[in-house]
Amino acid sequence: MVARVTLEIALRKEFDYLIPPELAACAAVGTRVKVPFGHRQVMGCITGLIENSAHSQLKPILKIIGTPSLVTAKVMALAKWLGEYYCCAPEQALKSVLPQVVRREQTGWRERLHVRIVSGTPEMPRLTRRQEEIFLVVQQRQQIALRELLQLTGATAATVRKLEDCGLVEIAPVVDERDPYAREQILPSQELPLNTDQARALAAVIAAMDTASGKAFLLHGVTGSGKTEVYLQAIAHALAQRQGAIVLVPEISLTPQTVERFKARFSHGPLQTLVAVLHSHLSDGERHDEWHKIRQGRARIVIGARSAIFAPVEPLGLIIVDEEHEHSYKQEESPRYHARDVAVMRGQMEKAVVVLGSATPSLESYYNAQRGKYGLLELPVRADDKKMPVVRVVDMRGENRKDKGIPIFSQRLKEAIQNRLERREQVILFLNRRGYATSLQCPKCGHVAGCPNCSLSLTYHRREERLRCHLCGHAEPAPRVCPNTACASPTIRFAGVGTEKVEETLRKLFPKAAVTRMDSDTLKRKEDYRRILGDFRRGKIDILIGTQMIAKGLHFPNVTLVGIVHADLALHLPDFRAGERTFQLLTQVAGRAGRGDVEGEVVVQSFTPFHPAIQFARRHDYAGFYEAEMEFRNQLKYPPVTRAALITLKGRNEELVAFTAEHVKKEMEAGLIGAGELILAGPAPAPLPRAETFYRYQLMLRARQMSRLSTRMAELAAKWKLPDDVTLTVDIDPVNLL
Repeated sequence: MVARVTLEIALRKEFDYLIPPELAACAAVGTRVKVPFGHRQVMGCITGLIENSAHSQLKPILKIIGTPSLVTAKVMALAKWLGEYYCCAPEQALKSVLPQVVRREQTGWRERLHVRIVSGTPEMPRLTRRQEEIFLVVQQRQQIALRELLQLTGATAATVRKLEDCGLVEIAPVVDERDPYAREQILPSQELPLNTDQARALAAVIAAMDTASGKAFLLHGVTGSGKTEVYLQAIAHALAQRQGAIVLVPEISLTPQTVERFKARFSHGPLQTLVAVLHSHLSDGERHDEWHKIRQGRARIVIGARSAIFAPVEPLGLIIVDEEHEHSYKQEESPRYHARDVAVMRGQMEKAVVVLGSATPSLESYYNAQRGKYGLLELPVRADDKKMPVVRVVDMRGENRKDKGIPIFSQRLKEAIQNRLERREQVILFLNRRGYATSLQCPKCGHVAGCPNCSLSLTYHRREERLRCHLCGHAEPAPRVCPNTACASPTIRFAGVGTEKVEETLRKLFPKAAVTRMDSDTLKRKEDYRRILGDFRRGKIDILIGTQMIAKGLHFPNVTLVGIVHADLALHLPDFRAGERTFQLLTQVAGRAGRGDVEGEVVVQSFTPFHPAIQFARRHDYAGFYEAEMEFRNQLKYPPVTRAALITLKGRNEELVAFTAEHVKKEMEAGLIGAGELILAGPAPAPLPRAETFYRYQLMLRARQMSRLSTRMAELAAKWKLPDDVTLTVDIDPVNLL
């Protein structure tokens, strides 16, 4: 037998190797192998098995890594599609579906010495009192980690060894699994009654699961409508059918709350199963153990960020993509896949039902639902008939103070906060911009402190007295005088507002309130997020200030006021999705208010209060926003009316990058003739022309169909001869145009 092997080195081709007779029983598609390559030994993966090869003098496989095969045949097929559709090398696609810690040659299990009782001891030997005390502890536990036994009893390892010499206990290494949630005390929960809309939605999902249809549904439910309970009961049905489920969440920050709810439901009863977690904040050991729990079939529910879509769940009955509109599901390096779209494709391949859930669906998903590609399920009211919050838009142009300019908080928002504090209710304030001030400016010469590597101004962080670039990470001390040596004026000032300044201002306005800020500057350890939200849930925090990480998925019944400090931040970016993103963000943040017994209020501060995105969000009117936005997309032939591909060229010589971009455009125009109706725009400098020292030029291609076109583009890109210091990337279905 001959194995087709894709190596981990970037060669974009498969190689044939002989399978030695002693390894034949273990060799299968998806098996990890070590093979000779030239004078080296490299790792690879079997991607096919054939009887004979066209090549002679084949070298044999040296070693098989892990049994059963680490990549299942179904995930292997998904990886092949991933490489073809997203224009990436096969080896890159394979690396995506298998975590690095699992790809290693040596096993990653952790073993620790355990002490256990030896059964069938003929008679009890004479023991000292100390030995009797230690033996009694082991007898009660039957098996205990040696380290824990020593801590409990204060004994030494030598004393325990004497018990082993007497034949009473055995000391041996045992695999000690690393569970990131082992210390959590989770109380079991029961199914909740469903309202009529939820029961319609659930019945449709179950019917599709029972027929193994591989159908995709868009579950459009307003914030607080009980989408999670529908997910939980759908998963219960999958488990009852002896199938597994994958649940994707857009951000790691949402994982702990989701895990808690799912573990509480499935930690007991006839459907009891382990719930595995996969995300980048796990240690290598935790990721290794969680992944193998899934591969061994012990964990039939997987919760995680975008890479969890490749979890080796078999058989797979259900995939849930929560907050499906979130752009964090898109991978920004090769392969540039979108986990939502990969989920839909995996569902089709494995006949698993896919549920895409959101209060503010992406226009792509809603468009697919309107055209019948997805089933549309709607939850138009909140669970338990709770009212949607009242949204009030404040025109900040009228808040200008003659002496100090525009304040951070409008009078209406300050009064609303004061009222909530007096009633011992909680407040969330949202500003999607961290730091103290967004720029440092000199009023005398006009100098703005910019990043030396990027086309961005530096953000001032007051606590550490430094200027930082939030793109490349460049940092420098905050100057006392104008950095322009020809000026050196001491009148430099900081402009713009970040969460750090909001926190400082709040503490001055409401000195008795407990105020906490939550952004990537304050969350230094992986447990910080859970600690802060735990304190907020217990009422230890009155006002929580945060960036996008607090905008969605959080349920706090005592939050009755949400303030959006600067609603226009993303509205005027050079991106055709700017209005959509603003509408989604405002609606999601507003949804944190009024989830308890008291009706919620949302105060939106804006300098463009009559923009359609803000007005439709104020009315909770998704359908109205969709129709207005689709009119604009139709006129300009932007997605979802078309599919897009973004070609980016970058290098340190701007003229060379611009020249190469023009050359690539000509090659594309010639090479894509006959590929259907195409719109090719550019080349032009990227909206962010320079990033991390590289100049960037872009071309955007739009077409009705993308699958066939992406294959042609990959073939073309492989033939182009580019200058050594210019690189080209192809992003299929891009979500970030900057």
